[in-house]
Amino acid sequence: MNVVTRFPPSPTGFMHIGNAKTALYNWLFAKHHGGKFLVRIEDTDRKRYSEEAVTAILKGLEWLELDYDGEVISQFSNQERHREIAKQLVANGKAYYCYCSKEELKEMREKAISEGHNTFYDRRWRDRDPSKAPEGIKPVIRIKAPLDGSTTIKDHVQGNITINNKTLDDFIILRSDGTPTYMLSVVVDDFDMGVTHIIRGDDHINNAFRQKIIFDAMQWPVPEFVHCSLIHGSDGGKFSKRHGATSVEEYKEMGYLPEAMRNYLLRLGWSHGNDEIISTDKAIEWFNLEGIGKSASRFDFKKLENLNSHYIKIKDSKELLELVRPFYNKRHNIELSKIAEERILANSEELQSRAKTLLQFCDESVFYAKSSPITYDEKANKLLDEKGKESLKALLNAFTSLTDFTAENIQNACKDIANNLHEGKLGKVAMPLRAAITGTTVSPSVFHASEILGFEETSARIQAAIEHNKIV
Repeated sequence: MNVVTRFPPSPTGFMHIGNAKTALYNWLFAKHHGGKFLVRIEDTDRKRYSEEAVTAILKGLEWLELDYDGEVISQFSNQERHREIAKQLVANGKAYYCYCSKEELKEMREKAISEGHNTFYDRRWRDRDPSKAPEGIKPVIRIKAPLDGSTTIKDHVQGNITINNKTLDDFIILRSDGTPTYMLSVVVDDFDMGVTHIIRGDDHINNAFRQKIIFDAMQWPVPEFVHCSLIHGSDGGKFSKRHGATSVEEYKEMGYLPEAMRNYLLRLGWSHGNDEIISTDKAIEWFNLEGIGKSASRFDFKKLENLNSHYIKIKDSKELLELVRPFYNKRHNIELSKIAEERILANSEELQSRAKTLLQFCDESVFYAKSSPITYDEKANKLLDEKGKESLKALLNAFTSLTDFTAENIQNACKDIANNLHEGKLGKVAMPLRAAITGTTVSPSVFHASEILGFEETSARIQAAIEHNKIV
């Protein structure tokens, strides 16, 4: 099967997480069949067009690592082709010029509303001779929709969907100013691009019936339809800003990995038995249309976070550090030195086992990139009271007698001081030590961290903490 899919976003804003799911499914299906995944920017609405939005969409695809075939196609640049098809449809008797005035259309609309009809245009120009057209009216071109019977759409997810053709109107395919409408442009572009499968949200089902009219009128093969469920928020409502981050860029800035996002979006509407963690290679191998669920899925940040944690754990430590690197500067205004990189990599296994996001990895390892004296957050500051300093002074003395500055020896020294000063309560020693060397109360093993920092740097930080007098 020669599969061609397309991702056709409108460049009017950021890349929504729902767009990302649509792009992923189209990409996976094309990859699974060795086909093509194309990108088309549906930019015919020039009033809402945004170059920044186009950039955001392409950056979103790049971050998600969804590579596409060929050049990005601009729908706007194909307008002449769309106009040609509209006129060809008129010539073939499948469409017609409509010369209705604004006032006439308004009257028809008001009448339809009062009578409870779904459509309002009364098709008065469908079979009328254009020679009778009034002066001063620039016509639109309308498609000839079927007048009776029914139309059935065969959908891979929704099944067969049938509607009464009386609910279809003779919609406009070319406006009076010569610009094509969305319905026409989409069909022409899909045909010209050789699209075989239209995979999109189920909010486009109604469009499918109208687009089929144009495909049939041109005697073009109708692509196979795959209308997937939309993403809902935790409360069951349509996923929006009130539920949390909605753009792909936001998730990148929140420290999520693209492979975690791909895995999560894949499972948010598609299943393969009970498998939850699915690598990209396996996703390409397994992806099929039969696995797409019909019901809407609720976005669960906890599940995404758990998946992200998994992918952080298995990531190559050096590769992960490169991904985290920008956050040190953004969040802490720190450029990593060579010694900082070495320290972080030395503790990477533990840091990766703890981190749920790249932000957490950054925040819990940034102390390695600092040098004495360091700053202390509010909670760390409280630990550096007189009792805390007493423990630190004892530690400083104990450390000088250690022949090997290892995590095990450091922990034993802390235990001895805890037994002597705090009735064996290790936290009374370990917590002030953590505050002294990290400036926080959350970090990897303080004993291992001390070993990585080394005797001199650890001692310097302890001494600075002892001299610190800004106690809350």
